[in-house]
Amino acid sequence: MPELHSFDYAVVRVVPRVERGEFMNAGVILFCSTRGYLASRIELDRDRLAALAPSVDSAVIESHLAVIPRVCQGGPAAGPIGELTQRERFHWLVAPRSTIIQTSPVHSGVDHDLTSAIDKLFDKLVRAPGR
Repeated sequence: MPELHSFDYAVVRVVPRVERGEFMNAGVILFCSTRGYLASRIELDRDRLAALAPSVDSAVIESHLAVIPRVCQGGPAAGPIGELTQRERFHWLVAPRSTIIQTSPVHSGVDHDLTSAIDKLFDKLVRAPGR
């Protein structure tokens, strides 16, 4: 039987008007220290964002969201944060913020396949039903 891997994950949220506290999910970040795995799956549903906050510029939001996969990957493309360890980058990504891009509290899970796990979490927590 394949080995189970424990991991931590957080949901990436877009909070167009922080003072209202309304948000939509736009991605998942998954970290497994024992496997050296840090990845994200990000997708902004522009139609849902427009329904939630018609005046928000979705291109600006997408540019901010695009930083998350670069930080997960690490290296010079992610700037100074990219030089941190995977664990440090994960904790930087999931640190509480009062900005338009936020993350949920960190949750734990287990799976045999981490890539499959992030896909399942994304489908369950981010993708709109029927898409």
